[in-house]
Amino acid sequence: MIDAFLMVAGAVAAEAIEAEEHHGFGLNTDFLEANLINLAILVGLLFFYGRKVITNLLDDRRSKIAEILQEAEARNKAAAEALVVEQQKLADAKTQAEKIRAIALKRAESLKVEIAAKAEQDVQRLQESATKDLSLEQERAMADLKKRVAALALAQAESRLKGDLDEEAQQQLINRGLARLGG
Repeated sequence: MIDAFLMVAGAVAAEAIEAEEHHGFGLNTDFLEANLINLAILVGLLFFYGRKVITNLLDDRRSKIAEILQEAEARNKAAAEALVVEQQKLADAKTQAEKIRAIALKRAESLKVEIAAKAEQDVQRLQESATKDLSLEQERAMADLKKRVAALALAQAESRLKGDLDEEAQQQLINRGLARLGG
């Protein structure tokens, strides 16, 4: 691009020299041609003297962009490493949670079995206690009933004996009882 510019500037300068030779030195009334020559001279001067400044500015800009890209790549790499670390921590936490869950399920199952066994023992003990209590109550009721029956039988026997037995029959009963005891 610069070579093309230099060629155009050289061609314009050559035309200017040629025009000077034919016409001599004078005022160029063609504004377009004069502006083009002036522009070519200005660009040539800028290129010759401003090239170092522009090159320095472009080099500075290029180095800043390179630094920014390196920093971005470093941050990207650090973020990727942090992501890997955090994903590993998440996987470890999930594994730990599964272990805790499995332990809790085993513990719950053992507690369930233990509680069921204890409940079974409690039911069996209550049944035995109830059976003992029922047996004791039956024995008490039977003893109480026997006492009442005996008391009623004795009272009835006494009342019959008093009413049916006279003194002679009483004497015979006494003698029979004594004979049994003695004989």
